[in-house]
Amino acid sequence: MAEPVGATVLDRLDQRTPTRFYWSLTILATIGGFLFGYDTSNIGAALNFVPFHLSGFALGYLVAGTSIGAAAGALAAGPLTDRFGRKSLLIADAAIYAAGSLLAGLSWHAWVLIIARTLIGLAIGADSAIATAYIAEYAPAGKRGSLSLLQQWMITIGILVSYLVALLILKIAPGAATTIDWRLMFALGALPAIIGLIFRTRMPESPRWLLHHGKFDKARQSLGMLGVQTTDDQIEAAAREVAERERQEKVQRRRRWTPAVRRAVIIVAVFFVFQQITGINVPLYYGPTLLAPILGGAHSTVAQQIQAVEITSIMTVINVGATYFGFKYIDRLGRRKMSIGGYGGMIVSALIAAAGLGLLHGTGEIVVGMIGLCLFIASFAVGVGGTGWLLQGESFPTEVRGRAAAICATADWMANFALIQVFPVWQAGIGLPWVLVCFAGLAAMAIVFISIFLPETKGLPVEEVVRRYERHAAPGAAEMTN
Repeated sequence: MAEPVGATVLDRLDQRTPTRFYWSLTILATIGGFLFGYDTSNIGAALNFVPFHLSGFALGYLVAGTSIGAAAGALAAGPLTDRFGRKSLLIADAAIYAAGSLLAGLSWHAWVLIIARTLIGLAIGADSAIATAYIAEYAPAGKRGSLSLLQQWMITIGILVSYLVALLILKIAPGAATTIDWRLMFALGALPAIIGLIFRTRMPESPRWLLHHGKFDKARQSLGMLGVQTTDDQIEAAAREVAERERQEKVQRRRRWTPAVRRAVIIVAVFFVFQQITGINVPLYYGPTLLAPILGGAHSTVAQQIQAVEITSIMTVINVGATYFGFKYIDRLGRRKMSIGGYGGMIVSALIAAAGLGLLHGTGEIVVGMIGLCLFIASFAVGVGGTGWLLQGESFPTEVRGRAAAICATADWMANFALIQVFPVWQAGIGLPWVLVCFAGLAAMAIVFISIFLPETKGLPVEEVVRRYERHAAPGAAEMTN
């Protein structure tokens, strides 16, 4: 394809048509998303078989420790990746993933397992923050969205694979569920991490980062791998362009934290908090633990615990499939309609599940409860799950997008940690059916919040999005539904 006359190196990079190499590179960059899904959810399948006796706070932290680690990892990743590069940190993260998975599989004490999962959390937070920045810095402008969305798909696929792996292990050796099987569930997470570690060493560094740091020879090599051939003069001109943009951003940065930007940060952060505290990760993280007693009465057997893993696996399949419909319709129906509809579905399905688990017994309890939980997950995946990450990406000006997005992501992980941490105590206090009723109430609060504060931003250029937040001052404003 002929290049526009006068196009700079960065213009040519932005106008590229993604090749197979671009997609392969993006899959490699988002392998951390796969590990995110795998390592946060494998605890759900393994928890019934871990021989360490935990309850209350310690049990909640064992399940949620990856989230608190992720919050810390995300905050630390920003300055480190700016100093040492995207590629170096992605390689380091893969190594941390592998070390944490192996340590979890070899754990000889409950606190060793807790430390291992916190370590994995550090990699999760850092990798998710770095991967999206890395993709944005090489992706062609017209395909940046579709390339970036692979991160969300990889997370849901990782969750699914974690349960499928657990099922395979338990089916092969059901008698070793409390000895070897649970260790394999954790340790096998090291395999994709090691593969990622090896192949990430062959990734090109971000060309924009290299230009910013004056590494011209490496920048030329990186651009060549991405299909952009350059001369010395073009590389130096591109470096000057990057430097000038950075200089302008530094001058403007403080001025960019306008009331509208701060308003957008608060709204998106609160959206993320509602996304977590309405309970989506409870069936995904605690599913087998919750289902095994229902299937087996007061004393569930290993076979019944395995059956609980099977049922939770069906939920993860629904999660992957429903996410597709969310991405398909989000730009057609808009953020407000999709999220309000998603939360509405979560209210209805949470109440169905609560009625089934609280009022029925035997087969009726299982069937109605499972239908409700499956619809709950599907409603979240279609209308809520991807919307938060989309809002995080489009709601802030370029100059402050990284820091604003980090604030919102940290709110998401901290809310996730808080809910998963307190859930065992909450359930013990009022029972699962009433917890589900509470989730329905929180989802109703989320609908009220969205109706009042979240403007519709579909079809808008990113420069206009922040102004939409600024003008969206009251319920009923015209900008809300345009």
